[in-house]
Formats: sequence, structure tokens, C-alpha cells
Amino acid sequence: MLNRRAVEFALKLALATHCKIASFSLFARKNYFYPDLPKGYQISQYELPIATGGWIEIPTEDGGKKRIGLIRIHMEEDAGKLVHDEREPWSYVDFNRTGVPLLEIVSEPDIRTPKEAVEYLKMLRAILRYLEICDGDMEKGSLRCDANVSIRPKGSKVFGTRTEVKNMNSFRHVERALSYEIERQKRVIEEGGEVVQETRLWDPQRGVTVPMRGKEEAHDYRYFPDPDLVPLIISEEWIEEVRRSLPELPLERKERFVRQYGIPEYDAGVLTASKALADYYERCVELFPEPKQVSNWVMGELLRLLNEAGKEPEDCPVPPEGLAELLGLIKDGTISGKIAKGVFEEMFRTGRGAREIVKEKGLEQITDEGVLKAVVDQVLRDHPEEVSEYRKGKEKLLGFFVGQVMKATRGKANPQLVNKLLRDALKGEDG
Repeated sequence: MLNRRAVEFALKLALATHCKIASFSLFARKNYFYPDLPKGYQISQYELPIATGGWIEIPTEDGGKKRIGLIRIHMEEDAGKLVHDEREPWSYVDFNRTGVPLLEIVSEPDIRTPKEAVEYLKMLRAILRYLEICDGDMEKGSLRCDANVSIRPKGSKVFGTRTEVKNMNSFRHVERALSYEIERQKRVIEEGGEVVQETRLWDPQRGVTVPMRGKEEAHDYRYFPDPDLVPLIISEEWIEEVRRSLPELPLERKERFVRQYGIPEYDAGVLTASKALADYYERCVELFPEPKQVSNWVMGELLRLLNEAGKEPEDCPVPPEGLAELLGLIKDGTISGKIAKGVFEEMFRTGRGAREIVKEKGLEQITDEGVLKAVVDQVLRDHPEEVSEYRKGKEKLLGFFVGQVMKATRGKANPQLVNKLLRDALKGEDG
């Protein structure tokens, strides 16, 4: 049976990638024998897929944009999964995912470097996550990638013999595998050999691709229309209904962030790569309307702690309201930026609020001028040689004095006030 929700996902992706949606498409049986295919055939689409054409735009290294064309998007079912035992000479077959709907996206041969391939996959994953089609986790198999690699002489318009590379379950593996395969094919040709059309597996431990099997052609699969499934008819009304449900997509949101919040393109690109992260940022800016400072904290401390904990932005234990409260405490001088980083780590670890942690630990910034002046005077008395050197023109020592005051106050002194008091005190001959 065909799953209606899976068809809606296919329509969403087709619209988001500017494809032409077919009003009439057919399911076919793709016949082959492999241990992970219990029926001996896979339900797929062949001659009449659900969507064709379209493109995905990626950023280039020179700051521009490049379109990667799409040949087609078609629906099919998943096969099982082979699990190879490293200690014994046999494999296990996991049939849990067999029959689950898949979308296969076939790109035009427009990608020229491994880096472009990674950018294409990152943009595709961002679109899939914005559309809530899947979580895009390559390690868990939610997003998978097979790559066809071929090389040709400079200036030639004819593609060379291609190999298909499989088993790449992270962006890093994709870049390494494609780089290796390009160099391998160059060596084969330079040594007078010929590249063979085949499927190769990426071995991440050894950093090489290894032969898996000869590459099949379409006729090897003996495609024919599936007799149990009726044709898929897509009405214009259904397409328009799906179109109205589309969210703002990553590229549009990135451009709006630059325009609306005045942040750099790089920041906007990082923040909009994940819908959850972009939502987090926007909510935080609503509560603390200083876009660049919020951007710095989200891209710096927040992403660092999420990466260390292996969490996604949607699972962040500190809500946007919590970060906004912390930034408010920095702004009103209650705590310094340095202390705020420690407070944020505590918030992330415990889920408690910024103000509560600051109060409990007595971290409020010292802003009493009289108290700080006494500390400054003591520091200068303790370091007469450095004071003398400063007054002779070695002004870099100001940082040393600031450090000593911060040490004496356990980092709680207001840095701006400390700088002012030190400069005033160091002007006179007697300090």
C-alpha cells in the first residue's frame, strides 16, 4: 500500500527544490537478488518518477552561489540492512527498516570538488530538516549518500568512466572518500590503465575505497510496472495545498537574517543551517534585541556545549529565555562576560536560571568605586617596578595590572571601571 504522508513529503521536497511535479507517475519493481531484499524485488519508480528537474543552490568558496541541478526525485521502499560480524565469517540481516518509504534524489553531474559535494549535502539536509521530512542523521542512516565519481582531461566535455562510492556516513567521510577516489582514478590513468565501472566501498579506517561489485546497468534490474500498485495521480489542488504549508527555507531565512538583523553572512549561514537553531536565535533576539551579541553567544558558547554533549539545538537544556536573561545580567553590569561563561555552563548542566545561579554563588560584579580603588591602590603598591616601567612608556603593562585586580577580586570586578581607575591612578607620579 502507498503511504499518503510519504507522498506529501515527496511533494514538499519537490516544491522546495523547484522541481516539476508529475500529475501521473508509476511504481515499478526493481528485481535483484541480495540477502537484505526478502521479496527479491524492490518497489521503486523508474520511467515515470514523481518529480523531475529542479535545483539546489550552494555557497562557493569565493562567496558566490552555484546551482546544482536535480535530474529527478523518486519514491521507493527501503531494503534491509546487513551487519557484518568482525570476529566470525558471517553477516546478520536486520529487516526492521524493510518496506519503509524512501525518497531518492538524483543530482546532475554539476559537482566539481569534494567540498562542493559536502556543501550540496549540507544544504539538502537543511532543507529536509526545515520541511520536517527527516532528522538528516547520516550516522543513523536517515540521510544516505552514494556518489558517482569520474574524471576527464582538462577541456574535455566527455565524462570519463564512473565508479560509485558507498558507505559514507558523515560529511567528513564524504569529503575524504571523494578526494581519495579522484586521486586513485588519476593514478590508474597516469599508469596506463583504465577505470572500471564498479561499485566501491569507503573504508574509513584505512582511508581507501575498495571494490565491492561490478556496477549494474538499468536493464540488469529488469524493471517492470508493479502489478499491485495503481498509478499515482497528483492534482493541482493537492500541490497548492502542500505549497501553502511550506515553511521559510534555509536560503531565504539566511538572506532575511542578514537584512533584518544586520549580522554577517557567515553568522546567518551557521544560524540557519538548523531550523531549531534559527528559531532559538530569533526568540532570543526578541527578548534581548542585540542581534550580534546574541549571534556570538549562540555560535560560540551554545554550539560548543551542544557539540560536547552530543545534543541537537532542539534538545538544548537552556531555553532562549534563559540565554536572554544571562545577556541582560551582562548588560546591566551585574556580572562580567567572563563570569557569564561559567554561569552559562552551570545553566546548561543543571537547567537552572542565570539570576538564581549568580545570587547563590555570590557572583555579582563589584561596581563600588571605593572598594575597587582600594584594590587598585594595593596592586600598584605591590608592583612598584611595573608602575615605574609603565610611566616610562611601557603601556602594555596595563593588561598586567588589570589581571592582578581581577585576580584579587576573583574575577568579580567590573573590567571597564578597573581600566578607568588604573589609568587615573597611573597618571600621577605617586600613583
